[in-house]
Amino acid sequence: MVIENHSSEGQDSSPYLPHSSSTKKKQGGWKAVKFILGNETFEKLASMSLIANLIVYMHTQYNIENANSVEVFNIWSGFTNFLPLVGAYVADAYVGKFNMLLFGSIASLLGMGFMALGAGIPSLRPPSCPTHSDCVHPTGMQLGVLYLGLGLFSIGSGGLRPCNIAFGADQFDTKTEKGRAQLESFCNWWYFLFTVALLLALTGVVYIQTNVSWFIGFVIPTACFALSLTIFMLGQSTYVRMKPKGSIISNFVKVVVAANKKRHVDLKKDSELSFYDPPQPASSESEPKHTKLAQTNRFRNLDKAAVITDPSERDVNGEPIDGWRLCSVQQVEELKSILTTIPVWVAGIICFLSMGQGHSFGILQALQTSKSIGPHFIIPPAWMGLVPMIALSMWIFLYEKIYIPWTMKTTKEGKRLSIEHRILIGIMFSIVSMVVSGLVEVRRRDFALRSGSFESPIGIWWLVPQFALSGLVEAFAAIPMMELLTSYWPESVKTLGGAVFFLSISIASYLGTILIRVILVVTNKYGKTPWLGGNDLNKNRLEYFYYTIAVLGGLNLLYFQFFARSYLRTELVQRPGQNEPEDEENVHKK
Repeated sequence: MVIENHSSEGQDSSPYLPHSSSTKKKQGGWKAVKFILGNETFEKLASMSLIANLIVYMHTQYNIENANSVEVFNIWSGFTNFLPLVGAYVADAYVGKFNMLLFGSIASLLGMGFMALGAGIPSLRPPSCPTHSDCVHPTGMQLGVLYLGLGLFSIGSGGLRPCNIAFGADQFDTKTEKGRAQLESFCNWWYFLFTVALLLALTGVVYIQTNVSWFIGFVIPTACFALSLTIFMLGQSTYVRMKPKGSIISNFVKVVVAANKKRHVDLKKDSELSFYDPPQPASSESEPKHTKLAQTNRFRNLDKAAVITDPSERDVNGEPIDGWRLCSVQQVEELKSILTTIPVWVAGIICFLSMGQGHSFGILQALQTSKSIGPHFIIPPAWMGLVPMIALSMWIFLYEKIYIPWTMKTTKEGKRLSIEHRILIGIMFSIVSMVVSGLVEVRRRDFALRSGSFESPIGIWWLVPQFALSGLVEAFAAIPMMELLTSYWPESVKTLGGAVFFLSISIASYLGTILIRVILVVTNKYGKTPWLGGNDLNKNRLEYFYYTIAVLGGLNLLYFQFFARSYLRTELVQRPGQNEPEDEENVHKK
């Protein structure tokens, strides 16, 4: 086997959009990042103000039945989490991150404006239905305004989510120690401000929506979106803007097509094959040189894409004449890295299905429990969304401040839980959270039926365990999944990794919708008591729905333990030319 290196010359290596050299030095850094952080903070405050209370809004203001409101929420959530994949592709290949962020901000502002319009004009909503029986359904026009607002918001999120952090990272020179420190500080401030925005949304704005006025509660996030867009535009002269480099997705398709064209090549018999393996392009002023990936023996059929079968496949500079017939070893290995993590990524989908129930049916459970504290204060159901965040934060604190120091004392080195072990624990928590949710629902409904009331007399505090377990699922499954998709993928595809993470949440949302639809059809036709449906959970058997997801979680545990786990161990073995992250255990190196 012969691997040939060919250098390329004469290419424009500048990553910048056209700027003069004198102005380029004045751009980027904290001067630019403060505008990006301001934009992101108000955008997140506005977004979470809608997401946290959407189920309650559709159920109480549009008289949409329980199961249908969850279906709408799941479809919308799936659409919102799928579009970042499209946004990342368009930004990387065509328009750049700045233009995509601008487009996303405008679309989100329009979407939130339509939501406020629907909340403020009575004719755009059906009459209120305090009895929750024989309610007037919304008209097509009323639903049209609602869905238009949600659709524009989703489109905006597709432009904002994959680009905001990446655009902020573009403002620093990560070749230097100072630039890397600044980038770390940027990420810390980003997460801190996101947490502040989330707390404000889940407390102040949600309380106004639930107990004061839905119109005012939607005008506030609309104003936040307008302020977010204004801050972003005020800083436009300070930003470093990278040129669109073309989407890595196109490279993956080229590898598959090229390998198929050369399917006749026998890699086992032809020992003297030559592979196209040029060196990585020289580093630019703002970007370090990407790590070169060594050729591996996994997914060997894809290696055919890099086989040089005819000298005429390359031009005088040694570069491929047709990129759909000859690809580099680097392109092939990048695709292999992604394919190796796909089985583990699939295991995360069922975990996200479990997590999603807290934002949908969990909120509906909260609607039908006693929410009073004293004679005058009523807890908004959406406040239960604070519980997973608190549980997540508590675990991080215990892990970083107690577990790691303890292991340093006992083993002389800080020993972190591996990605493999964290995902395994997350899957177990996803099962436990659904079982606990079912048991709590049985108690909630039994007390409601005994008292003959729509609202169960048991306190909303009974729902805390299931919401806390949902937060632990996120801590042990979602966070390491994001780490896997960004830290262990090649540098050139890390932005795509973030979009793929949101794609898994999207698939989980659609899977939940399909599951609801199947259960509605089957239980309404063959069951004595429907599991789902209507406006009153007291007439349903919601616990069976939770137990069904728990069973799926059990199957997911077997799948991960006996299949996906082996792929994870393969991916975490240190590859030639790559550095294993410092915080990963070396138990995988065998």
